[in-house]
Amino acid sequence: MPELPEVETVRRGLARLVVGKQIASVSVYESPKSFPNSPEDVEQFVRGATITAVNRRAKVLLVSLSSDYMFVIHLKMTGQLVYVGKERFGAGHPNDSLIGVLPDRSTRVSIHFSDDTTLFFNDQRKFGWVKLYPTIEVPNIDFMQKVGPEPLEDDFTAAVMAGRLRHRNNTTIKAALLDQSVIAGVGNIYADESLWGAKIHPATRVRDVSDAQLAVLHDELVSVLALSIEKGGSTNHTYVNAEGQRGSYMDFARVFRRDELACPRHPDVLIEKLRVAGRGTHICPVCQVLPTATLR
Repeated sequence: MPELPEVETVRRGLARLVVGKQIASVSVYESPKSFPNSPEDVEQFVRGATITAVNRRAKVLLVSLSSDYMFVIHLKMTGQLVYVGKERFGAGHPNDSLIGVLPDRSTRVSIHFSDDTTLFFNDQRKFGWVKLYPTIEVPNIDFMQKVGPEPLEDDFTAAVMAGRLRHRNNTTIKAALLDQSVIAGVGNIYADESLWGAKIHPATRVRDVSDAQLAVLHDELVSVLALSIEKGGSTNHTYVNAEGQRGSYMDFARVFRRDELACPRHPDVLIEKLRVAGRGTHICPVCQVLPTATLR
């Protein structure tokens, strides 16, 4: 599943491409789960509306319409957004649909603009969705009510992060980082990378992590997320950016998917892979030692 940097990379690309375009019509293919919106609402609030902004909250895209409605889009594991006009741009799961003739068998929705360009939503596994809401209601939907603060906002300080993590004192630090109600948009890659940067074992209970360590973890998390956005995301082997190019962050990863390779801090020590919080987890056994207190 895409993490915050990948979705932010897509947002920036789409904002450049579709803001200001008027929607002429919408075609829906096969899967009602992908586009669970009534034809009446689409006719009244989508057709003829102009896209005014493309924003992001955690791992979802928010496409604002001039009708005071909004598309909330989650790409999930294999979703794509492909814009086809004089130029062609693909964003999402990298398969042939990014470059092939569309619509194809993975196309769930196509949004046709008045200038004869089209935005396609493709999804092989049908887990992603495009939902239409009145803009005023979006802050009240269940996801928005539960999701934590954005880690790249200026008000996301070390103290704010520590306060939220302390509410999960009895869980592991990695599980707390992955909890979207604690911090928005952090997934497996950036949890591993930031914990390595802060020299914290992912299985350490939050209660056994000092405030000083949490301050370092905050800085590491912000740094790796910002670097990944700069590099166009990680791709994690299944993701590309809004120009259809694979992100390059994985070229700079220190531990994630580097098991059996040398730790950047300890060239004679190999990165190990274990399981924490139900996820494959990468650590340096020298940099990241599990505290005795957590072992009790």
